[in-house]
Amino acid sequence: MTSGPPTPRGATRARLDRPAAAVAAAVAVLILAVIGYAVLDREEPPAGDPTVREDPAGQRPPLPPISGETLDGSHLDLADLRGDVLVINVWASWCPPCRAETDDLEAVHQATRDQQVSFVGINVEDQRDKATSFLAGRVTYPSIFDPGSRYARGFTDPPAPVGLPGTLVVDRDGGIAAAIYRPVGREELEAIVTRLAAEDPADG
Repeated sequence: MTSGPPTPRGATRARLDRPAAAVAAAVAVLILAVIGYAVLDREEPPAGDPTVREDPAGQRPPLPPISGETLDGSHLDLADLRGDVLVINVWASWCPPCRAETDDLEAVHQATRDQQVSFVGINVEDQRDKATSFLAGRVTYPSIFDPGSRYARGFTDPPAPVGLPGTLVVDRDGGIAAAIYRPVGREELEAIVTRLAAEDPADG
């Protein structure tokens, strides 16, 4: 199994005042790897920015099944969002870079929702009350509550941690079109989402 994307130079890593900081910082990468993107076997490294990957239509790995309880106690199955462009953000309330990008994520969500675009968070290694309190008044899209990082369970060859947050953008056919292994800004994310929203679905 190949390793994940290289650690970005100068990247800010989330720090916790607890011994498990290193483990918690790796969670986002582990989840991205397990759901089929961060550790794809490729002969050549991606060109350009090593903290961002984009694949053209026809060469995108499928998003595996992901479902679970949201922070508000409802159930969410990402399969029900097939046909939308889907933005998946892995985050935690104790992670400063995650907190810093929240307003930009919500801004893109609001700006693109009429283009049949959905946003979902995956809240990891966190406490429900703290996560819910942080989102209140800031974010209108749901987050799957994953305190035990079950998407990373059984992963035995983790890549080097690059820290939280991480963002995937999935096309209307369920293919992972882009992955961002660092905080993302509004302009960058909106450009990716708008481009994918304009694509014609292969099965449509």
